[in-house]
Amino acid sequence: MKKILFRKLLSDCLLFFIITLLSISLIIWVFQAVNFLDIIIEDGRNYNVYLGYTLLNFPKIISRILPFALFFGFAYVFIKYEANNELLIFWNHGIHKLQVINFFLKFSILAVIFQLILLNFVVPKSQEVARSLIKSSNVDYFESLIKPKKFNDTIQGLTIYADKKNLKGELINIYIKNASQNNQFQITFAKKGVFEKKGNSKILVLHNGQTINYNNGNLTNFKFVKSDFSFSRMSSHAVVITKLQEQSSFELIKCINILSKRQTTDLLNCDRDNIRNINKELFKRIINPFYLISIILVSLFLIFLSKENINYLKLRFLIFIIGILVLVLSESLLGYISNINSNNLLLLFVPFTIFLVTYFFIFKKLTINFKKL
Repeated sequence: MKKILFRKLLSDCLLFFIITLLSISLIIWVFQAVNFLDIIIEDGRNYNVYLGYTLLNFPKIISRILPFALFFGFAYVFIKYEANNELLIFWNHGIHKLQVINFFLKFSILAVIFQLILLNFVVPKSQEVARSLIKSSNVDYFESLIKPKKFNDTIQGLTIYADKKNLKGELINIYIKNASQNNQFQITFAKKGVFEKKGNSKILVLHNGQTINYNNGNLTNFKFVKSDFSFSRMSSHAVVITKLQEQSSFELIKCINILSKRQTTDLLNCDRDNIRNINKELFKRIINPFYLISIILVSLFLIFLSKENINYLKLRFLIFIIGILVLVLSESLLGYISNINSNNLLLLFVPFTIFLVTYFFIFKKLTINFKKL
C-alpha cells in the first residue's frame, strides 16, 4: 500500500511539473518565435530555416524554466493533497514525514542529473546546430525585402535599390551593386525587373539595362535587353560567430586549465579576457543544477502545514517566498563570479549549504513534533 501511495504522489507531482514546464516554455517560445520571425525574415531566410531555428531554441527555454516549474508544480500538488485531506492517508498508513522527504530527495538527484545532461550536452549542441543552420542556409524571399526608394544591403556585398514597385510586382528603375569579391565589383542598371522561379529558387530577371564590371583596374561595360540575376550563392549579414553557449563543457574546462597554466591556445573564445564569462557558463551548467535539491526540499515544507492552522495562508505564502528567493539566488550569484578561480570556491558551496540548512530545519521540526508526542 505504501508503494502505491508513493507512486501516486510522485506521478501527480511529475504530471503537474510537466504541465507547468511545457505551458510556460511554450508561451515563452511563442514570444521568442515572433521575435525570431522578424530577424530571420529581415535577413532573407525562408520559413523552413525559421521553424528549425526556433525549435532548436526550445531546449534552452526548457532548461531555464525547469527549476521554476519544479518548485511550483510540486508545491501545487502538496497544497492540493492538504486541501483534499489526502496527506492524512499517508500518515494513517504509518508513513512518516521523513520517509516522504527522503523519497523526494532521491528523486531530486534524478532531477539534478537530468538538468546536468540538458545544460552540458543538449543545449550546447542544439545552439550549435541552430547557428550552423543559419550559416549554411541560402538567402530566400528576397523579393519581399525590397522596398521602393530604400537601399537594401541584407545580402553581404550586395546593395539593391528600386525606384518603385508596380501592382504587378515589377521593380522599376533598378540599381544593383555587387562587391562580394576583392578588387572586383559590378554595377547594374535596369529599367525593369521581375522575380521568376527557376528550379528551387527565384531569380531577378532584368530588362533593358547595362552592367559595368570593375576587375583589378579594368572597366567593361555592356548593355542587355534581358539578363538573369541570382541570389542563391550569396550569404547574408547573419551573425554566425560561435558563442560560449554553443561550446561543450569539456572545451570550456580545457580552456580554463590552459589559461590557468598561462599557456597559449587556439581554442575558440579561449583568452584571458574571457575567463569570467567562461567561469559563469561553467557554473551555470555544473553548479546551478544542484539548487534543484533545495528547491524540492523547500516545497516539502508544505506537508508540515495544516489548513486548520490559523496562520496557514501566511505560512504557505512564506514558503513560496523562500522558494522564489532560492531560485533568484541561484541566478543572481552568477554575477559575483570573478576571473580568479580561487575566489569562486565559496560560491561552489552555496547550493550545498542551502540544502544542509533546509534539511536541518526539516529534521528539527520533525524532532520537535516527535517529542510532543
